[in-house]
Amino acid sequence: MVLLENDSFLTELTRLFQKCRTSGSVVITLKKYDGRTKPAPRKGHTESFEPADNKCLIRASEGKKKISTVVSTKEVIKFQMAYSNLLRAHMDGLKKKDKKSKSKKTKATQ
Repeated sequence: MVLLENDSFLTELTRLFQKCRTSGSVVITLKKYDGRTKPAPRKGHTESFEPADNKCLIRASEGKKKISTVVSTKEVIKFQMAYSNLLRAHMDGLKKKDKKSKSKKTKATQ
């Protein structure tokens, strides 16, 4: 997995969306990130870890290509605006739901 800066993550995400426009899918996950690179210690250890500030880890994957970025609290508004514009631009390829299934259910109940 490649950890990118916020701007380069958005450009790579645009490339992933364009690559998957005709077929395939892009999976995006968001997670709270406290800066740890190792797993949390077990209950027996009393080592405490205090994160400096809250961060968000964003991952995107398409097949074997995986990218990620960490967004700090200072950059959230700027990143969210750019991210929402990117999603709006590339959400036009979604398939509409068939309305046939609704009409079959109403006929069956009558």
